[in-house]
Amino acid sequence: MRLALKVDVDTLRGTLEGVPRIAALLTRLKVGASFYFSVGPDHTGRALKRALRPGFLRKVRRTSVVAHYGWRTLLYGTLLPGPPIGKRAGNAMRAVRDAGFEVGVHCYDHVRWQDGVEHANAAWTRREFTRAFDTFAAVFGTAACSHAAAGWQLNPYTLLLEAQFGLEYASDTRGSHPFLPAMGSVWGDCVQIPTTLPTLDELIGIDGMSAAGACERLRASARAAGFAAQVFTLHAELEGGQHAPQFEEPLQGWLADGFTIVPMCDLAASLKGTQLPRHAIEMGEVPGRSGRLALQGRCVQEAAGAC
Repeated sequence: MRLALKVDVDTLRGTLEGVPRIAALLTRLKVGASFYFSVGPDHTGRALKRALRPGFLRKVRRTSVVAHYGWRTLLYGTLLPGPPIGKRAGNAMRAVRDAGFEVGVHCYDHVRWQDGVEHANAAWTRREFTRAFDTFAAVFGTAACSHAAAGWQLNPYTLLLEAQFGLEYASDTRGSHPFLPAMGSVWGDCVQIPTTLPTLDELIGIDGMSAAGACERLRASARAAGFAAQVFTLHAELEGGQHAPQFEEPLQGWLADGFTIVPMCDLAASLKGTQLPRHAIEMGEVPGRSGRLALQGRCVQEAAGAC
């Protein structure tokens, strides 16, 4: 049984503080993971315009956003200029790669992508996508081979770009198993490996659930899936911050349950030469998270006789 860890890094603080803390824990436990970096300006403060979105304020209160991000980060892009993450934290990013972890692209400007990509045109999408990959290459000296879309947000043009950039895989969606994507009239050729488990911040505070309770729920969710490979997305700002002590519990639990904890590229490598079903990507809601996300939808083309 394999469980892949996907670490989304959204902010400068998460890169400088959360990433090294998570990497140290994973190194101590001798497990793998993949880190996906936001490489452009940190404009986290601009996300406050989502306050009118249904469920956003409830999530803010439930997950203690100020404690996780800090006031300075929450002012970036509004009262404070947004610092360029790739330039300010390049050493921390390269240190993760040099420690043996997979690294990939999350986005250029996290807030801009998350709030704008769903309804963006082809030119806007190409510009933001190219900025992210060019900046990643400048930081690491090599091209990225994977993409994990910020906020699980994308549009059909994203699927075309992932194929044109020759990516080995992408993880832009929530779902149950790897698939080839279709969105609108676009059938993408880049394999999607979706996040299969709920995230910690989607569980904390629901019906009064504590962080410790959420971690136990995560362990149980993976165990219930049996032999199917699982993907868990964590955030450098949460599991690398206030919830770092609790996060070791599900890791130890998964290991005790017999899971091998691997980077995303291991799952991608295991899919080479296999026929995958094609599923539509549909925008919908996930319990515990505000707004609409890209979800693995209906099967539109079978593989090996079954979806």
